Amino acid sequence: MMHYQMYIDGQWCDAINGGRCTVVNPASEEPLLEVPFGDAADAERAIAAAASAQPGWAAMTAYERGAILRRAAEIIYATLDELAPIMTRECGKPLAEARGEWTACADLFDWFAEEGKRAYGRTIPPRRANKRLMSIPMPVGVVATITAWNFPAYLPARKWSGALAAGCTVVGRPSEVTPMSAMALVNILAAAGLPPGVLNLINGDPVAMGEAFLHSPQVNKLSFTGSQAVGRLLMRGAAETIKHLSLELGGSAPVLIFPDADPVTAATLATTAKFRNNGQVCISPARFYVHRAIAEEFVDASLQAINRMVVGDGLMPGVTHGPLISERARSRVDGLVVDARQKGAQVITGGAPTGHLSRGFFYDPTLIRDAPDDLRALQEEIFGPIMMVQEFETLEEVLARANATPYGLAGYVITNDIAVATRAYEGLKFGIVGVNDLTPATAEGPFGGVKQSGFGREGSQEGLHEYLETKFVSIGL
Repeated sequence: MMHYQMYIDGQWCDAINGGRCTVVNPASEEPLLEVPFGDAADAERAIAAAASAQPGWAAMTAYERGAILRRAAEIIYATLDELAPIMTRECGKPLAEARGEWTACADLFDWFAEEGKRAYGRTIPPRRANKRLMSIPMPVGVVATITAWNFPAYLPARKWSGALAAGCTVVGRPSEVTPMSAMALVNILAAAGLPPGVLNLINGDPVAMGEAFLHSPQVNKLSFTGSQAVGRLLMRGAAETIKHLSLELGGSAPVLIFPDADPVTAATLATTAKFRNNGQVCISPARFYVHRAIAEEFVDASLQAINRMVVGDGLMPGVTHGPLISERARSRVDGLVVDARQKGAQVITGGAPTGHLSRGFFYDPTLIRDAPDDLRALQEEIFGPIMMVQEFETLEEVLARANATPYGLAGYVITNDIAVATRAYEGLKFGIVGVNDLTPATAEGPFGGVKQSGFGREGSQEGLHEYLETKFVSIGL
């Protein structure tokens, strides 16, 4: 039986103040479930539980911690058919995408079950014979996590798996819009044998809970995925207690498509990645720079791919693309299209709410070309089903245009020329670059941005080191 409550010190519980909130299905606008909605008091209780549990969790061997993470991965792999509909109902993505997200969660726990065993220290040759010098990794301590709604299980899993493998304890706060998947993930970790207090889940007022994290001297690190605006607030707040901080703040990813690329293959890659999760992906390709020699063929092939897409309720057979998360999100996307039209861009297809669906926050997949550089959709994070196509002629020109953004999360290159690919990925100022790969996120690869897309890495060995500090030991003999 799945519990949809807070989880503090090994117990499922409601908010201290008795608060509740309703989770809404974005495909139908119907209420799904009422869940606890608390405040700072719940956060403080969870922090205390995590602080109490941390010494015991850190004292366990990496092999013991890894066995629990491995069991969690095995449970996820075995229950994908039960888990996927939970995600589809609360955030709208089709079942195939939801199943893929849960598989990626399992991959993370599987990876860190092993990677935790590789938190190596080292001995250092001393300059004096009567000394012994060592560098020893140790857990940061209590980690607070705040995650967004667009990947409601994967974003928590990416943080929790690394932190738990490192010997840290966790207080997680998912988005109040999509808490059910995170709650399901905690059910799995509890069933896998995670000791009480090691992982605590709270849901409630984002401001009150965020301030509790920032002000608590027991929270040693805060890891956040979300907007630049909130990231700036957290940076200011973290200064009060000199708190470790990791921030993943979204992006506006360019795609550089060179003339040697096959335009049909490039369009398939482009549309598949662009409209994944209806464009609500932080590394979603946003700005398509296509060489003038193949631009017409690329646009035609992209239009054909878009025309094959089926928008609707993600639970229905044949549906390839679901709704946006809310009416506010849909209105914002529509505002970007209105801005594009007003500034002379050509809307090839889409550009309006989905007409045949009377309920739900649906928006037609949209293709826009001849976009001037001052469009809002080229300056802001789109986070919706808008594909912007522009033309270029030289590598130097397109690199300058691609890098002309405060974002620095992901960038992409499509070419069969290894020399061009090398010059392009070396020249792109982004934390992640995919060459002929527009979906590069994976458990074994480091994920994170530069510039105003934040700092810190998740996944891979870097994702373990984010939750470790170095202790230097000098012994005199």
